[in-house]
Amino acid sequence: MNSLRGRAGSFTWNSFLLLAVVFAGYLVFGLSENIKGPAIPRMQADLRISEFQVGLLLAFNSLGYLIACSFTGLLVRKLGMRATTVASFGAMAVSGLFIWASSGFFSLSAAYFFLYIGNGALEIVLSLLGARIFTRNAGTMMNLAHFFYGLSSMAAPLAAAYLMAFRPGDGGPLGWGGMYALVMALSILPAIPALLARFPGKETPEDPASAGKQEAEPDGPAAAGGLSVRQYARDPVAWFVVAILSAGVVAEMAFGGWLPAFLEKAYRWDGTAASAMLSGFFVCFTAARLVLGPLTDRIGLIRSILIFSLFSGLCTVAAVFAGEPGAWLFALAGAGIAPIYPTVMAFLAVRYAGRSDAAITFTVTMLGFASVAGNLLIGAITDGFGRLFGSSGSGEMRGMQAGFLFIGLCALLCTLAAALLLRYLKNRKAAPARSGF
Repeated sequence: MNSLRGRAGSFTWNSFLLLAVVFAGYLVFGLSENIKGPAIPRMQADLRISEFQVGLLLAFNSLGYLIACSFTGLLVRKLGMRATTVASFGAMAVSGLFIWASSGFFSLSAAYFFLYIGNGALEIVLSLLGARIFTRNAGTMMNLAHFFYGLSSMAAPLAAAYLMAFRPGDGGPLGWGGMYALVMALSILPAIPALLARFPGKETPEDPASAGKQEAEPDGPAAAGGLSVRQYARDPVAWFVVAILSAGVVAEMAFGGWLPAFLEKAYRWDGTAASAMLSGFFVCFTAARLVLGPLTDRIGLIRSILIFSLFSGLCTVAAVFAGEPGAWLFALAGAGIAPIYPTVMAFLAVRYAGRSDAAITFTVTMLGFASVAGNLLIGAITDGFGRLFGSSGSGEMRGMQAGFLFIGLCALLCTLAAALLLRYLKNRKAAPARSGF
């Protein structure tokens, strides 16, 4: 956290503001991502959409995320990180109003698409900011930052279920639209410290006089000789990292989107019980980021990913085969999947110290492509196996089980990719000794 300290080594007011942006940003991000689990079954009932359309809806989300990733790095360079961060929070707040106003599948898809434009942009700027300010114990600090994502994710399902049933005054329930409008309005709060803070690196738009000059800050994109996206994409490590993160995050996001629907349709749980299990998943998820984060620096970043993703994959597969008595294993799987994303970000921050902007932007953009494909596949597998086994309750259950087996397979593919990267780094002896990869 050296870069969070002033010249005299003390913790400054600006340091506090930067931490508030990162931590509160991840709190809002976790809410926006994980209130959809309890909302999706209600959306299906109100708008009469199928499982395949749910997969298509989530794929539109990922497409918006992907598009945002493709231009956010440019916005940071042209407008500055502060302006891009504030704009991301603003887009998320407005998207809640769009979702509230949705009246059909098309309008809902467009509103979700816009939400994930804001989400994708926010994830890029938070990752870049974290890489710039967490210069020591990167695994610990990245996991701590993402702990706040898990903290809000833990509360999000039950909060969403409560708010959807809440009746303000003498009117009807808020429903999923009112719930989204209310929750997404919270995005305005972390925009306040973002407006006040002085961000590391370039904060102002480029002008002809400054174009091409190296930034004064040591963690700017031009530091240490710079690193372009094209240069990074030539490094085989880049593609191992993309494979790890894609498989891991597809599995992580699938729990938030599909677990309540699985429990309600396969085991006939009510909405509150299904949301409670998803909250249990995020309890394990959040605790893992807080407790296991420091272990990633001690065990080794890539080795940690290998161990944790294997644990998550085995828990998920075991939960499917164990049936309803093994549903608790879905929650336990959260402990393994949680450290993957922040640990990968820590790996990039350490391996490409001072020049990680291009690496993070490229990786998160490729993750967007994988998320589109992953959501489409989960929806298609669930719908296809449901049709294969008939339209009865048994067919619906088999479809959901097939979808979650694919989610478990994604976690195991993350394990395989981590093992291959670890082998590559050992053979090349390319990993810095201090990182313990």
